[in-house]
Amino acid sequence: MTLLLVSVLAAALMPIVCAGIAKSGGFGKPRGEGGFDNHAPREWLARQGGYRARANAAQANCFEALPFFVGAVAIALALGATADHVGALALVWVGLRAAFVACYLADRAMLRSAVWALALAVNIAILFAPRY
Repeated sequence: MTLLLVSVLAAALMPIVCAGIAKSGGFGKPRGEGGFDNHAPREWLARQGGYRARANAAQANCFEALPFFVGAVAIALALGATADHVGALALVWVGLRAAFVACYLADRAMLRSAVWALALAVNIAILFAPRY
């Protein structure tokens, strides 16, 4: 069960890590010099380019993927899947999502899409884990 809980926690923290990457380098600089603007963070992020823009997009995608992942885990456990089985699949999912973020940051669009599809397939496998 610990592996499963750690995987869910990692999935929940992943968008926050992406947000930190998107805002990195902007802290400590005055707003007038392009530094991070905590008064209007979304507007500031919308003006960013390069890795910051990609990290912000990865953050949004991580938030979008989170409900299906958490729901699939909860449904699988409620329907009788073992925590060890779901935990192993969840760990694979988190690893693929971390690779997805890395591909996003590195601007590897084709590989990112392939990793996204694999993570989706693993998420579906989690959902149907009780049937195995």
